[in-house]
Amino acid sequence: MSLIKLEASRCVRSLARESQCNKCELICPTDAIVVGNNPLPAINFSACVGCGACDAICPSEALVLENFKPSEFFFSFLEDKKNLISCKKNVPCIAGLSIEHIVSLAVLKKEMVLDMGHCAECEIAHKCKPQIIKNYEEATYLLEAMQSDAVIKLQNVCYEEDKEENSDRRSFLGSINIKNIAKTKHAFEIEVKKASDELVKHTLQKEDIALLKKKRLTDRRKLFFTAIKRVEKPSEFHIVDANEVTFTSQKLMNEDSCTACQMCYRVCPSGALTSDIKNSKIDFDPFLCIKCNICHDVCEVDAITLSSSYNIKEFFAPEVQNLISFKVRRCDECNVIFSTNSNDKMCYRCKAEDEEARELWGIEDE
Repeated sequence: MSLIKLEASRCVRSLARESQCNKCELICPTDAIVVGNNPLPAINFSACVGCGACDAICPSEALVLENFKPSEFFFSFLEDKKNLISCKKNVPCIAGLSIEHIVSLAVLKKEMVLDMGHCAECEIAHKCKPQIIKNYEEATYLLEAMQSDAVIKLQNVCYEEDKEENSDRRSFLGSINIKNIAKTKHAFEIEVKKASDELVKHTLQKEDIALLKKKRLTDRRKLFFTAIKRVEKPSEFHIVDANEVTFTSQKLMNEDSCTACQMCYRVCPSGALTSDIKNSKIDFDPFLCIKCNICHDVCEVDAITLSSSYNIKEFFAPEVQNLISFKVRRCDECNVIFSTNSNDKMCYRCKAEDEEARELWGIEDE
């Protein structure tokens, strides 16, 4: 059984305390992950069953399994002549594959079968089975919108390993020699970690803090981009319901509400939101968006919102969109250059200090 690990620097909750993301907590079938009021998810390793559902649903790939890497599975499955994905064959659970992995594999394999035959007797099916069905429906919806001839099927295959495969695997796993002593020691340490029936809280370490400002695109998005590049563009780019797309978005900006605080693009983990050297604008690249919603969580005035629709064109011919442009001025008080969406003559900091001073001295606004 694989152990889940949190890469704290990738978790969107580490970027801002306002982040409301708790997708991993909601999907966990054994309640092994608890967010609550913790700055970062806490994990009970003894309760974790290694299904990988939290890894698949985490927008920034902050949660990873020790013994199952979706990206490695992606390439091995493409090489496999068969098209079956099963929890008894090649994945810990089908819920451990993200929408991007499923769509990418489908367009490259043309036909793919998801084995649902073991769900009836599975103890974690109450959470994982609905997620698998949801992923299947979203992937099918997008494939149709992309005018792809790829087919995904849900079937009760009930795949089982044959005895020869099982015997070979046990023989391999049972062999211990000098070459795999380190691997065996690591496995032992994992078992010790699992034996502790308590929530292990996570904190940002010094090396994590250094990585917080680094803009990183997820591996699954890179695979998705690579797969899309290898398929024919549709004759027409359809507009789809944004509520049906869980892994990316298109955004709108209310120019009257925006205060030019710059928080949204500073905390964006993937670089979907950017500005220029003068901080005179906010640009948005839908293809880089991982729909973590942190830009919405940090916007105090709710100026940035999700569009109700999504253009499939962004999969095939992504374009950077300008959401808003700002005036760049020099503060009358501190002489610092600042961005503004109004006629303010003082920067945000000086304006706040001025308002506090007026309130303290009882001076009314002119």
